[in-house]
Amino acid sequence: MTPDSADMLPEGPPATADQLGGGHTAVMDPVGSPGYTAPFDVPSGPLAGLSARSISAWFGDHKVLERVSLEMEPGTVTALIGPSGCGKSTFLRILNRMHELVRGASLAGQVVLDGADIYDPSQRVTEVRRRIGMVFQKPNPFPAMSIYDNVASGLKLAGIKSADKSALVESSLRRAGLWNEVSKRLRMPGGGLSGGQQQRLCIARALAVRPDVLLMDEPCSALDPTSTRRVEETIAELRDQITIVIVTHNMQQAARVSQNCAFFLATDKTPGHIVESGATDQMFNSPVDPRTADYVNGRFG
Repeated sequence: MTPDSADMLPEGPPATADQLGGGHTAVMDPVGSPGYTAPFDVPSGPLAGLSARSISAWFGDHKVLERVSLEMEPGTVTALIGPSGCGKSTFLRILNRMHELVRGASLAGQVVLDGADIYDPSQRVTEVRRRIGMVFQKPNPFPAMSIYDNVASGLKLAGIKSADKSALVESSLRRAGLWNEVSKRLRMPGGGLSGGQQQRLCIARALAVRPDVLLMDEPCSALDPTSTRRVEETIAELRDQITIVIVTHNMQQAARVSQNCAFFLATDKTPGHIVESGATDQMFNSPVDPRTADYVNGRFG
């Protein structure tokens, strides 16, 4: 599919997720090949941005997104804001091909990473999800697994071997802002950490496989204010190292952590769509659309 062809997609539901290749894992990724060693000692290249082009999405016959296009710039935090039910989390899951895991889900359009559409049949799903990681709303470490093994588990799941696993675990925990708190108890169960620490452990696990993009689906919604502040500090520290896209219902959080923002909205008659997007300061202080001003100022939603 070419960029221009996205504008000519039919309005009805296209091929299902299975037909889009959601289960295509028969060809082994190079990163999963026997003897592969991750080059973690090699400095990463230029940061990668992510581009969504005319994304529409369905659950069965129900259309939940309507031609959403958004540029998520390299090395920035892009916040997705909007009322519940407007398609923000669905859009986020489309960005790393998790949408197709839902039975009956389908989509149209393109998601482009480093010039390639991640839904192209030539793209391996496992490699897409390695390069575009996800941190969920509720912390989900493996509770009986040690802190160390929780971080290292990302490598095993991705089929990656590391020349120095301990150094990688330490590096990932440092990047997630957790190393100083857990360095002397790495063999303790991850489930014994506080909620905020568990969320940062999940961030460290995601970072261990060196993704280009990190998606966060309301990562602080289940956390207390102190833990929320620490996760926000971690996001700020990571910003120059990785491209981040975060869904949040907290307008103050969106203003604090993001450089760019996209306001999603859905009505009884229209599926989720972007009303306005741009620099966060502009979106909060001088939005173009009055609906954006009403939302960010708490007059609805």
